[in-house]
Amino acid sequence: MTRRSATGILALTLTLMAAPVMAQDAPPAPPTDAPAQQALPDDAAAPSLPMAETPAPATAAPESDAAPAPAPEAAAAPQILGGHDLSPLGMYRQADAVVKAVMLLLLAACFATWTVFLYKIVEFAGAKTRLRRAARVIRDGDSLPAVARHLDGRRDPAAFMAHAALEELTRSDAAIDMAGSGGVKDRVRSLLERIEAQAGRRLRKGTGILASIGSVAPFVGLFGTVWGIMNSFIGIAESNTTNLAVVAPGIAEALLATALGLVAAIPAVVIYNAFARKTSNYRQALSDAGAGVERLVSRDLDFRRIDRHRTAAE
Repeated sequence: MTRRSATGILALTLTLMAAPVMAQDAPPAPPTDAPAQQALPDDAAAPSLPMAETPAPATAAPESDAAPAPAPEAAAAPQILGGHDLSPLGMYRQADAVVKAVMLLLLAACFATWTVFLYKIVEFAGAKTRLRRAARVIRDGDSLPAVARHLDGRRDPAAFMAHAALEELTRSDAAIDMAGSGGVKDRVRSLLERIEAQAGRRLRKGTGILASIGSVAPFVGLFGTVWGIMNSFIGIAESNTTNLAVVAPGIAEALLATALGLVAAIPAVVIYNAFARKTSNYRQALSDAGAGVERLVSRDLDFRRIDRHRTAAE
């Protein structure tokens, strides 16, 4: 073997022995799906790492900011409505001056209705009690003078009937024997009818306002509603928006006027009809008492005629 051949064999052997060690120290191969980066040098691949990480937080940040974006718009409606007190007193305070005047007028009508109701209830109760007592005296009486003495001092229509009939008999006493009893009976009946009509008018006094409230209050409330809604539409035109939350408080205040109109009208109509029935019943009972007075007058005239014939026979 020559010297050159021995040197080549020795170099090949050293190369084969150093190959495993170099394989262990070499860095791992890059992924197969990135051939472009594999060709880049080490100093160019280093800045690519932060560039790959920065897009992730950049894209996440706009998503987190965009999610709550509609929240201020959704909170705008409660803030508009929150500035208006939608209780009845709050709507009155925030209403227009004309609507306020309508509301006050309707509240005054309600007060008048219930005042008349309480007053007339007491008046009807007292009148009915007095009439019942006087009617019992008239029904149980034997003569008109005795009934008039028993009812002396009482201030009720039945007592006035008895006294008026007795006064007419006294005035006609001189003409009864010559003219007969027909004329005095007609005059007594006329007096009783006038007393009955006067008592009915006195009981109806004050109930006319109930009829007026019952017929006018709904239209007054409707006027307040129309005025309030007109102002709401003017507010829509001035604000250049069709958002219902802007005009809802004004419409609610306007509708409150209609509600007050119905609150004033419905009780007034019901109470007026109830008092009309009570007045009719009272007049019927008073008419019965007047019929009892007429019977007493007729009885006294008959006994007067009998006494006259008896005196003439003696």
